[in-house]
Amino acid sequence: MRPPVTRFDTAEYLKTPEDMVAYLKACFEDDAGDGKLIRAALNDIARARGMTQVARDTGLGRESLYKALGSQGNPEFATIIKVMKALGLKLHVSPA
Repeated sequence: MRPPVTRFDTAEYLKTPEDMVAYLKACFEDDAGDGKLIRAALNDIARARGMTQVARDTGLGRESLYKALGSQGNPEFATIIKVMKALGLKLHVSPA
């Protein structure tokens, strides 16, 4: 008999702001250049914080955020900035 398999959800492990920052930094470093990993990380962090609260803080609809940050999403840069601000995150630039 095979043991039951449970679905892994990263959002369940993002408990502190430090966890969220470390996770997003790692995703920025590992992203292939298409932004998919970063978008997925922002989705995980937003779900960990509570998508309803993030929607309120951004002024965007909850369903719109789920769609924009979902696996088939292609959010505008303005949406990314609003989400990061709502999550208490800042985008920094440094030489490569």
